[in-house]
Amino acid sequence: MKINIGSILTKRTLLNPTNEALFDVAQGTRFSYDELNSRTNQVANGLRSLGVQKGDRVALLMMNCHEFVTSFFAIAKIGAVIVPLNWRLVPDELEFIVKDSGAIVLISGSEFDVAITELHSRGNRTDVTHWVRVGNADSLPSFAQSFDSVVNSQPVTEPEITAWDDDLLYIMYTSGTTGLPKGVMHTHNTQMAALITLNATNDFSIGDRYLNPMPLFHVGALTPAIVTAYRGLAHILMRAFDPNAIWTLVKEERINNALLVPAMLGACRMVFDPSVHDHSTLRWILSGAAPVPKSLIEAYQTMGIDIHQVYGLTETCGPACTTTPEDAIRKAGSTGKAYFHTDVKIVHPDGTTCLPEEAGEVLVRGDHIMTGYWNRPDATADTIKDGWLYTGDIALVDDEGFIWIQDRLKDMIISGGENVYPAEVENIILGHPGVADVAVIGVPSDKWGETGLAVIVKKDAAVTEADIIAHCDGKLARFKMPGGIRFIDVIPRNASGKALKRELRIQFPTL
Repeated sequence: MKINIGSILTKRTLLNPTNEALFDVAQGTRFSYDELNSRTNQVANGLRSLGVQKGDRVALLMMNCHEFVTSFFAIAKIGAVIVPLNWRLVPDELEFIVKDSGAIVLISGSEFDVAITELHSRGNRTDVTHWVRVGNADSLPSFAQSFDSVVNSQPVTEPEITAWDDDLLYIMYTSGTTGLPKGVMHTHNTQMAALITLNATNDFSIGDRYLNPMPLFHVGALTPAIVTAYRGLAHILMRAFDPNAIWTLVKEERINNALLVPAMLGACRMVFDPSVHDHSTLRWILSGAAPVPKSLIEAYQTMGIDIHQVYGLTETCGPACTTTPEDAIRKAGSTGKAYFHTDVKIVHPDGTTCLPEEAGEVLVRGDHIMTGYWNRPDATADTIKDGWLYTGDIALVDDEGFIWIQDRLKDMIISGGENVYPAEVENIILGHPGVADVAVIGVPSDKWGETGLAVIVKKDAAVTEADIIAHCDGKLARFKMPGGIRFIDVIPRNASGKALKRELRIQFPTL
């Protein structure tokens, strides 16, 4: 059987045409599977009318909306290649990705008119020939075509499927926390493998209602969005994260599951009001991008909600490791074990496998890992070796086989010859009741070569540096203790919730 990811929607429609497929919360628009598939086919036929062919790249610059979802499945159906764009990027950054990918069509939301007008003015610095704009046609840029004008007159008939299996499905650019972003290539097969391993491991059920507040340009939101069609779930799609709106939707939409990064979990916990919010339908929440503090997992457990730590990467199409419900508390802080159709091991720099409790680099193997980086054969060769993806993440495995992510290899601090993993220090500091957020970075030290600096967002304005040091004392070895504390209003983070430590190192170059 040949695999085309767009055809997943077609098949689900055949099986469950009247089931709810998508609720676009911001626009108040609901779709059954039959309605969503019909609209997707119109989009596919509209793109074909613009001359889009198999292998052509189509960039999407939209906040979460039903137009993003239908565009994604439509592009997949006609064999073109999706290039999701991070809408937090500035025009120079967008230009690099659009040009690097060779996108010939860019579909954007009206909120990005200034950015696309700037890109358009740069002429051949991109290869875009069709600028398609979603939103109010009255304010349409002169060079752009209205999304509705391209789509509305098109038939709802299924387009011809011209791509499958190992044909390219999308190019998703890495967050670029260091250097220029690289385009991660996934095919129809790698995406299908991710869907299979997710469904073999996580507790999704037909008819579940999945809440998605994560940006769809990120794999942590996109792969679950595809899962909803593959598994027959209702996809409740938020335009953007809002902690108060989360609890309202959980109650009103009878949400069963969701994915929230730790910062989102913390924000939701802070605004939770048991006298108002009914979360009785919510079984579990996946959380990734950073270790979830044990205190936060336990806080949700008291509410009867399982928090499952998940570990994954854009390069793995999402899944790598996760915890099961029975281990959510017993192994709080661990990211669990490898997904069902996934292999994970921890190795020393010489490639030998680490013993339990020895820290080393995480390697992942499975049919869902990327085929490579777009136009970067050298980077691909450095990352995929003998079928294993070298993640650049540091972890250890305990005697029961549970994986404990320590940090990024590049973020590891070497202080006095000892390895210090910032995530471990961050987890301890987050246990202080007066701390809202923290990131630990390495800064130069005349004595130790490098030492840790904790950059903290206060929850309690009265918290002092001395309070933090006293809290860490006895919980961390002396060489792991932060050498200094700095307070800040907000930790800069990328769309996946990862702290932008490069920016923090620029802002705080010394103790």
